[in-house]
Amino acid sequence: MPSNYLTELDAPLREVGQRVHAVVEAALPEATGALWHGHPVWGLGDRPGRQPVCLLKAQSTYVTFGLWRGQDVADPSGRLVPGARRMASVKLRTVDEVDPALFTGWLRRAYALEVAA
Repeated sequence: MPSNYLTELDAPLREVGQRVHAVVEAALPEATGALWHGHPVWGLGDRPGRQPVCLLKAQSTYVTFGLWRGQDVADPSGRLVPGARRMASVKLRTVDEVDPALFTGWLRRAYALEVAA
């Protein structure tokens, strides 16, 4: 699913995307991943846009890792930047900016919010 999207990116953004992809897959094995509106999205059920949890979207100089309910997720790190509606995201330029433990916590809380909705 998202692997084709990621392989088409230039390094180091490809490496960033692949690292986040691995974190998402490990943190949310029950989530469904698919390309939706041109970029990888993971959510509940078999329709990726129905109850989305997170996304990856490449820009020219960074990869956005976003959570649909990110503003509802506690983030003591202060790295999540609020966006439209209830979304929040982080811009990643290097693999070193990917924090698997932090991102896993965000993902599990965001997933739990969608399950409870």
